[in-house]
Amino acid sequence: MTLSRYLLKKTVADLQKEGGLDGGLKRTLGPINLISLGVGAIIGAGIFVITGQAAAQYAGPAITISFILAAFACAFAGLCYAEFAALLPISGSAYTYAYATLGELVAWIIGWDLIIEYALSAATVAVGWSGYVVSFLKDFGIVMPPQFTASLGQPVTLADGTTAAGLLNIPAVLIILALSLLLVVGVSESASVNGIIVVVKVAVIVAFLVFGASYIDTANWTPFIPEPVEPGRYGYFGILRAAGVIFFAYIGFDAVSTAAQEAKNPQRDMPIGILGSLVVCTVLYILVALVLTGIVDYRQLGVPDPIAVGVDAIGLGWLTFIVKIGAIAGLTSVMLVTLYGQTRIFYTMSRDGLLPPLFSAIHPRFKTPYLSTMLLGLFVSVVAGLVPLGILGELVSIGTLFAFIVVSAGVLFLRYRQPDLPRPFRCPLVPWVPLASIAACLALMSGLPADTWLRLFAWLGLGLLVYFVYGRVHSKLQSRRA
Repeated sequence: MTLSRYLLKKTVADLQKEGGLDGGLKRTLGPINLISLGVGAIIGAGIFVITGQAAAQYAGPAITISFILAAFACAFAGLCYAEFAALLPISGSAYTYAYATLGELVAWIIGWDLIIEYALSAATVAVGWSGYVVSFLKDFGIVMPPQFTASLGQPVTLADGTTAAGLLNIPAVLIILALSLLLVVGVSESASVNGIIVVVKVAVIVAFLVFGASYIDTANWTPFIPEPVEPGRYGYFGILRAAGVIFFAYIGFDAVSTAAQEAKNPQRDMPIGILGSLVVCTVLYILVALVLTGIVDYRQLGVPDPIAVGVDAIGLGWLTFIVKIGAIAGLTSVMLVTLYGQTRIFYTMSRDGLLPPLFSAIHPRFKTPYLSTMLLGLFVSVVAGLVPLGILGELVSIGTLFAFIVVSAGVLFLRYRQPDLPRPFRCPLVPWVPLASIAACLALMSGLPADTWLRLFAWLGLGLLVYFVYGRVHSKLQSRRA
């Protein structure tokens, strides 16, 4: 068995041909749908949950700088994604791009890594969604048993003041199952729901910015960069760690690339969707971080609902209600988009033979990969119900950064090997932009805890086992080249 067998690549011509075949998927998404898809995935946990926690634990008011660092890394990576998405308009995201440039084994590793990025991202957001829903229901006198709104083993306080261990986060489980059912019904229906949700949550964020700006106390920004108290907690390294932790909140533009096979005009619309959603959301993230840390001392923001805390601090009770509605809507759309992205990656891997055929089985009426969607929903719901938020968020960040590095390297490789290939969109300043993307992603990964790296290596090791037991045996590319 030679190493070259695992370095077999799909040609760009083959992938473009696949992109021209509908394969059962309908092309229903235009540029506005794609930008909405990206905003739907980006604006969610990053603003409504992680901003406050990262400020309280790592960066203080300098969380704004963390968002800017993460945005730069995303901008470089986004330009690389846009080139590939226009060149290879087919579902699969970084997995497909790796298959065309670095070979089947690397493509498999990336495809397996994307499960962390998408499936665990949905689980992460479901935990935050549960926190806002529980708080919202409590405002109406509906109190859920704390043991059933927390992850397994997580300490909770009961009504009598005693403590107990969490058993299962039931709201998180139920929302994942409900959204999976919606995705089975159809992508255009899901996109319409997502579009409505995006309008609602952006309006809520704008309202928070407008009303909150007049209550900013600049004393809360002093010191802007708190003195470090331990490695990774405040100071410059705290800013870097916070940037790594919040990075998963930017994966929306990556999710846009998974919709390439359902875009009406992917060569034109994919770059618009990827870069447009990234610009809109970066501006909103930076403004929210400034306003939130300006109206509340950053040490008070380490809670599941920091935006609600900010609104409470300015005494506008009616706005608290609206913010919670916006947060619930916003987190819902993030889960919808990330679950969608994961099923399309599974769909592509299955069509390549690396996963069983059931992952590419299309419903005869709804024209969606229904079996894959239902299985994914069950898996993510269990993870969301049992695993704590902190562990999930860090895993999603490191998995996302790893995928971005591979995509950036793929642009360099393909520019070198096939420089004359017609490219509807060209990443500018090659090789400097891809190299900057790789360097920025590595820098952010270096700020993540050691146990997060160990979990990543363990997950990738399991993926290699699956590949050698099933994937390489059933690979269609391997069988054609045998």
